[in-house]
Amino acid sequence: RLEVRRRTHARCSPLSSVAHIAADTHRVKAAMDLLAVLEKTVSTEKQDIEAAQKYLEEAAKTNLLGFLKELSKVLANPSNSQVARVASGLQIKNTITSKDAEVRLHQQQTWLTFEPASRIEIKTHILQAIGTEATRPSTAAQCVAAIACAEIPQAQWPDIIQILTQNVTNPTSTETIKEATLEAIGYICQDINPDTLVVQANEILTAIVQGMRKEEPSNHVKLAATNALLNSLEFTKANFDKESERHFIMQVVCEATQCPDTQVRVAALQCLVKIMSLYYHYMETYMGPALFAITLEAMKSDTDDIVLQGIEFWSNVCDEEMDLAIEAAEATERGRPPERTSKFYAKGALGYLVPILLQILTRQEEYDDDDDWNPCKAAGVCLMLLANCCENDVVPHCVDFIKNNIVHADWRSRDAAVLAFGSILEGPDPNMLKPFAEQAMPLLINMLNDTSVVVKDTAAWTIGRVCELLPEAATNPQFLEPLLASLIEGLKCEPRVAANVCWAFSSLAEAAYENAEIPEDCEEPPTYSLSTSFEGIVQHLLETTNRADATQSNLRISAYEALMELIKNSAKDCYPTVQKTTLIILERLQRILNMDSQVHTSNDRAQMTDMESLLCATLQSVLRKVQPEDALHISDPIMAALLQMLSTSGSKTGVQEDALMAVSVLVEVLGVNFLKYLDAFKPFLTVALKNTSEYPVCQAAVGLVGDICRAINNNVLPYCDELMTIMFENLADQNVEKSVKPMILSAFGDTALAIGPEFKKYLDVVMATLHQASQAQVDKSDYDMIDYLNELRECCLEAYTGIVQGLKGDGDNPSEHVKLIQPHVGHVITFIDLVAQDEDHTDGNISTACGLIGDLITAFGVHMLPFLDNKESIQSLLQEGRRSKQSKTRMLATWTTKEIRKLKNT
Repeated sequence: RLEVRRRTHARCSPLSSVAHIAADTHRVKAAMDLLAVLEKTVSTEKQDIEAAQKYLEEAAKTNLLGFLKELSKVLANPSNSQVARVASGLQIKNTITSKDAEVRLHQQQTWLTFEPASRIEIKTHILQAIGTEATRPSTAAQCVAAIACAEIPQAQWPDIIQILTQNVTNPTSTETIKEATLEAIGYICQDINPDTLVVQANEILTAIVQGMRKEEPSNHVKLAATNALLNSLEFTKANFDKESERHFIMQVVCEATQCPDTQVRVAALQCLVKIMSLYYHYMETYMGPALFAITLEAMKSDTDDIVLQGIEFWSNVCDEEMDLAIEAAEATERGRPPERTSKFYAKGALGYLVPILLQILTRQEEYDDDDDWNPCKAAGVCLMLLANCCENDVVPHCVDFIKNNIVHADWRSRDAAVLAFGSILEGPDPNMLKPFAEQAMPLLINMLNDTSVVVKDTAAWTIGRVCELLPEAATNPQFLEPLLASLIEGLKCEPRVAANVCWAFSSLAEAAYENAEIPEDCEEPPTYSLSTSFEGIVQHLLETTNRADATQSNLRISAYEALMELIKNSAKDCYPTVQKTTLIILERLQRILNMDSQVHTSNDRAQMTDMESLLCATLQSVLRKVQPEDALHISDPIMAALLQMLSTSGSKTGVQEDALMAVSVLVEVLGVNFLKYLDAFKPFLTVALKNTSEYPVCQAAVGLVGDICRAINNNVLPYCDELMTIMFENLADQNVEKSVKPMILSAFGDTALAIGPEFKKYLDVVMATLHQASQAQVDKSDYDMIDYLNELRECCLEAYTGIVQGLKGDGDNPSEHVKLIQPHVGHVITFIDLVAQDEDHTDGNISTACGLIGDLITAFGVHMLPFLDNKESIQSLLQEGRRSKQSKTRMLATWTTKEIRKLKNT
């Protein structure tokens, strides 16, 4: 009976059921725990937020895939609180994407390692959440976009665009489904590489236009659709190329600009701004009938956001037409028609635009934040762009307004007049503006004492513009003395005014220096118009840097920058003041460095770092003006201070870079006398060269290697093995920032020039490296990469030049060592030929190439003729060099041409 009872108990045993129930209970409890944690992410208690964050981080570390699955379930369940759903969506999104490109790539790769079935489960839950959220914007839409941007480029989730577009076009879809779906489309278009969506552009555009139609009853849907269009414009080029489709898109956008909802209007106007930039050449059909009226109406609106877009449209027109003017000028120089031509929309609209812009200038606020972008600031920028774009034509539209308002009783009108005058100074012919500037100078000087802070601020900025663009008016003896007195007094004004006064001093110093008379046998003027006031200005600027409120409006930075410009643009008779200022700056730097150990708070540390950088930059400026014999008397304490900066800078990249740049100037001033510091400095130099993670520091260090080689010549030889080894390692390292590598190649040339025949031990490796670098090609549609390629080529040419000159020697007859590079001459000439044939080559490329050809001729004589005969591209390069606007390029091209003629004559 006992056995029967046991068997019966076994058959009826609830243990297995209990286990299942326990597991289910555990899952339910875990889900409930997760919900509670997610809700605490928005708690008012800091402790709760930190605990919740810690829980979520631990969950992600323990089992990321399981964590994402649970989060997706929370997001998909409409019965969960909105707080929990939003928090779960944000966790999913932030796990898959990031604003930081490297982090984003790592997170996307992690996501793609999960098995497809698990990813499908998560994506299904997220898609279920679309249109079920009560909050805006949709968190589910952000999650869809994050996953799509990871998977679409890898040819995964192929049906997502179709799913989303069907959501929008399906007649049974609710308003929230359409809105969230269009948000998802917009996010995808915004974050993904446009090339990956070109094939699906039609589907995407169909859905977007469906949501933008004027028949669409929901403004929320319209707004989401219009924002999506804004983000999709870059990959819809094929649609804009087709007239019928372009007409339809433009019709929908123009209709959206008339929507009663302000947000939709603003988004539609943003679309027009971007369309004008991307598709300028197609806009002639729409400018007269629609765009002109729409944008002028927007500029007259009472709503700032709408006004801003109307102004931005015409600012973009100016940008495009200035670029087209540059392209036309370049095409004319090269004797070919331009690929695109300007329609001169800005010039045609001047009579309508300028009066509106001038009225907007009178709508400024007395205490607006410098960082706030408002219609008044936008109007000022647009007026400047119109002046640059339309040149003399803009002046007649502004003159009456300026004359009628510059002495107006209302400060807003006075300020608008001064701002308008300052805004049109660049672009029109200086000779046309000079009489106006001379009439305005007494008024502008008086306005530095205006009762309105805003007017004083604008007057100081405008005086700076006059100094910069019409220097003769500013340095006119009739105005100079009262101007200087008012500017010095202006340094005591409110920080925003004083900062602009500092900039005016910078511009005035440059203007005075450029207008000074320099005798033929001198490099700088013996005296100039600021000489008698120079010491006083310097003293007042130094006092300004110490103002208690100097951190406001960047006043301290502005004062030091003005001081640097003043020193840089000083005449010979100001030298005693330069010497005194050098000692003052050095003493301030030493004091700051000695305070380093006393700083404890992060705010104080940041201010200390800024001060070190400012003083270091100012020290560079004054050192450049110090005579070498005088620099020797103060170089010890300067070098000691710079070494102290480098030893205590730690992770402060900016301070390290500034210190290295200051050392560079000291090397330049001391020349061979810098040698006594090299043993102490070398450890810091090698550390900086190896600091490839902070490339500005590494760049400065590479530049310093070249400076030192030029300064101490073959005395650098004992240090070369170590320096060359580090530079070779940097070139081989794929992780080193690409901008560092061209500088290393140039440094090879400086090293070869310094140590001459001793460079032969590095020659084979360097020549192989240069040969490889000289063959580099880039995407010609990327202007940044074109600039990089030209820099790389110029540095290769400089390296070849240094090597040829170094091995050739200084004697009348080339050294035997130069024969070591004879086998490479063919490669070098092929490279120069490549540079010559590239229509994007720069004046720097021409200059260095011409000089290198001449050096090769002096090194190898008649052996060069076979390489140069019948090379039309090289002859064209030399001809272009002889016609260059740069005197150095003309000189080198002319010299090389003569050397080639000598060869042929012999």
